Amino acid sequence: MSLLIANGRVLDPASGFDGEGFVAVRSGRIESVDANRPAGTFDEVLDARGQWVMPGVVDLAARFREPGASHKATFKSETRAAQAAGITAITIPPDTQPPIATPAVVDRIRGIADRTGGLDVYLLGALTQNLAGESLAEMSALRQSGCVGVSNAAAGLRDSLVGRRALDYAQGLGLTVHVFAQNPALANRGCAHEGPVATRLGLAPIPVAAEVSAIRFWISLVEDTGAAVHFGRLSTARGVEMVGSAQRLGLPVTADVAAHQLFLTADDLAGFNAMCHVLPPLRSAEDRDALRAGVRQGIVGAVCSDHQPHEADAKINPFPLTEPGISGLETLLPLMLQMVEDGVIGPIQMAERLALGPARVLGIAAGSLTPGARANVVVLDPARPFDLRREDWISAGRNTPFLGRRMPGRARFTLHAGEVVYRSGDSH
Repeated sequence: MSLLIANGRVLDPASGFDGEGFVAVRSGRIESVDANRPAGTFDEVLDARGQWVMPGVVDLAARFREPGASHKATFKSETRAAQAAGITAITIPPDTQPPIATPAVVDRIRGIADRTGGLDVYLLGALTQNLAGESLAEMSALRQSGCVGVSNAAAGLRDSLVGRRALDYAQGLGLTVHVFAQNPALANRGCAHEGPVATRLGLAPIPVAAEVSAIRFWISLVEDTGAAVHFGRLSTARGVEMVGSAQRLGLPVTADVAAHQLFLTADDLAGFNAMCHVLPPLRSAEDRDALRAGVRQGIVGAVCSDHQPHEADAKINPFPLTEPGISGLETLLPLMLQMVEDGVIGPIQMAERLALGPARVLGIAAGSLTPGARANVVVLDPARPFDLRREDWISAGRNTPFLGRRMPGRARFTLHAGEVVYRSGDSH
């Protein structure tokens, strides 16, 4: 199978190429990227005039709810949503049911993913046995079974010694530890940012210190061990500042942010809007602006969906009793296009934060249009505004606060391993 993407604005964050050109694909791989049309014939030509062409999105945090919660979503439903959103690779956190704590669970999830197809699926193994925070998981076996990193998801650790031993072990195995930076004791089962909105609504608060103290703890262990740590889903200005300081010292520390944190604030909880119940919580406008600056500066090198689909009942209880999380696959790329339209980042920066940056965190060969690379590509229309409507939603989880929002553009074609797995206008 051969395919030519013609006349689009090509954005390759690996080479820095940003210009009109042609992307040739043969046998599932990038053959060439050039300003001139390549010689030879192709089985199909996609006219990308007026479109942008970039590597497929690599999502660092997406829960597909299998195994353990298929009443919320399935690999089949969420793969279709990902493909329509220009996402060609996703990372599953270890808090499935059962957790990704043994090679048997890894094999089970891989089997589901392989039967579904059309998407690269990467797994984070459990840092501690069953995520209980007490004894270390068999990280070596998880690595050998294909896990690209380890994490304790949102669960805490019994004590700091467990964290120190985990980093020592991970460093020896060459594994990155993915950290959800929230001190459980300070968070104290809260559900909203500590501030005037939580006070007015009577919601249990989560202070900024819950994130800051966790980041400080893990950075101190990085200094001792040299292990690589990735901070997932930052939410505070102080968190960005601390990660930036660690990076300037040369420590192997990276970070990402969920796309919704770049737009929403605690003010969006008005009226007890359960669609805005997320962890970490939506914080102040100042925090949101600092997160945007961190993305622009590259301190925050990746933006993810933090996709957490829920059934309708999960969001209809009193706010503190609703389940946290947003169904974020289908808004990730449009929100990043909005960041470009707002002048926060440029198009090539968008491609880097969505594709190459996440791939580097995972240590995988993805996120570029380099000749020879796997042809995971998205062709997107950056200037065809649309309203995000419920009837067009694909994910089984419709829990999003962005329904009805005007978006600047979206994916037009998605290629996975050289095959067109999504065309705008296709039925789903």
